Amino acid sequence: MGEKNGNGKLLMKNGSYYEGEFTRGEIEGNGLRYWSKTGDRYTGQFSAGELNGYGVMQRANGERYEGQFSFGQRDGHGVLVDKDGHTYEGSFYQNERHGEGQIHYRNGDHYEGGWIQDHKQGHGVMRFGDGSVYEGQWRNNLFNGQGTMAHCSGVTYEGLWMNGRPLGE
Repeated sequence: MGEKNGNGKLLMKNGSYYEGEFTRGEIEGNGLRYWSKTGDRYTGQFSAGELNGYGVMQRANGERYEGQFSFGQRDGHGVLVDKDGHTYEGSFYQNERHGEGQIHYRNGDHYEGGWIQDHKQGHGVMRFGDGSVYEGQWRNNLFNGQGTMAHCSGVTYEGLWMNGRPLGE
């Protein structure tokens, strides 16, 4: 019927390409997409030409994401290693860390807890590389609300926090 169907390779004028499955003229199923302008590449599932389902996005800047996609965006569970080498594993919604997740920083710090729109928010625990531990409430990536900091020096503060500092400091 004159439509692309089965396995094939679609080359674009700018040097980008898609190689994989087609159904009734549409990119559908498993394949590889390469963007020549950015050097980014995606291997995984497609639906109606969009990244949809499980896949791996490798960006030219070193960032790598492996997990669920929904119509071109990170959505669901995944693992993101950013260009600085920090590793996040957890929930994503519309390309942002959202829900429960944990991040390991290259400096040895480790956070596990809630995220809202790419910010630490809700209850979480931060274990710092020096041995200090904060457990409590977060808002906009800062200690906010009730929490306890057990500092590596042996000093412990339990109480209210505002904008990353003990209330009243």
